[in-house]
Amino acid sequence: MFRYLTAGESHGPALVGILDGIPAGLRLDVDRINAALARRQGGYGRGGRMKIEKDAIEFLAGLRGGTTLGSPLCVMVRNRDFENVRALMDPLTGAGKPITNPRPGHADFAGALKFRHRDLRNVLERASARETALRVALGAICAQLLERFGARIASYVTRIGPVEAPVCEEFPAPEVVDASDVRCPDEAAGARMIAEIDAAKASGDTLGGQFEVRVTGMPVGIGSNRQPAERLDGVIAGSVMGMQTVRAVEIGAGAAVAATPGSQAHDTFAIDQGQLVRGSNRAGGIEGGMSNGQDIIVRVSVKPIPTLMKALPSVNLHEGQTAPAAIVRSDVCVVPAGSIVGEAMVALALVAPFLDKYGGDSMEEVLDNFRRSQEAAAGIFPNVALS
Repeated sequence: MFRYLTAGESHGPALVGILDGIPAGLRLDVDRINAALARRQGGYGRGGRMKIEKDAIEFLAGLRGGTTLGSPLCVMVRNRDFENVRALMDPLTGAGKPITNPRPGHADFAGALKFRHRDLRNVLERASARETALRVALGAICAQLLERFGARIASYVTRIGPVEAPVCEEFPAPEVVDASDVRCPDEAAGARMIAEIDAAKASGDTLGGQFEVRVTGMPVGIGSNRQPAERLDGVIAGSVMGMQTVRAVEIGAGAAVAATPGSQAHDTFAIDQGQLVRGSNRAGGIEGGMSNGQDIIVRVSVKPIPTLMKALPSVNLHEGQTAPAAIVRSDVCVVPAGSIVGEAMVALALVAPFLDKYGGDSMEEVLDNFRRSQEAAAGIFPNVALS
């Protein structure tokens, strides 16, 4: 069984995570994991925290000589900013003036009542998106596993605030996306997005937006229609909705199908020179809760960050008086960075159903199971070339 856990506070000593269920024998490229962490720290509109942290993964268990052992992987990403706030956040002696004014849109208020905290810092430290650094590290490990079987995961930004980029019929080259400060493949739209971020920063405001994650090379039949919790679209949507700031997830055509007649909503089958082909990919690579061999397309809507430099109205919960919301160091726009986290969450979501189908205790066993399954699938309909 594959599962993962994360632990750590935004300004605590470190973020820690465990991946349980990764097969033995997976050779990891640590430089690529650190490159993913660096990509998460980039993007126009990030705050001052990114100038402090230089994230790098450290392995504490489950790896020897760069290869997984089959035991749980335990990894860590240190918080360099901890040394600047040790008096406030030391696990044994930390103390300080309580934060009392909840931010609209954040976990402060609900978390204080749930856990009976009088100091909102005890909520916001764990609720902070700083924790996504660890998810990116874990997701980068999962992506390397999936790549051994031909699957690739990438993302790009489609909207920031009111600026929407033209639809990409073909997925843009990763180097084009990475060259953009806002991870938008359309240069003109990217420039307008940057201008919107500058305007929001000048007015003390924040911006949300949208990004897309695309998975290419996923084999047919990952996920299942047998039980609701096994449906691949639900598994992916639940994983991505678990990101801070995400408010909506769409697969393929998404919400647009609500206004589309059935004759124009589905992806027709045809034969082209003996090869099975599809007329479109409105389903986003998933039909009946299972991957269908086409690209999996996930569109994600991200709300603006709830910490505004021009604070929203709130109340002081200790004094029972109206007061501005707390201001904690934050970003203006996290949509570009969010796309990197989105890649990680999709990778984390795919590994469990992938291993459910092809799983084994070692990479050799998983590869054997995968090859045999692919060979068997190719012979089910001998008159049709499936790939």
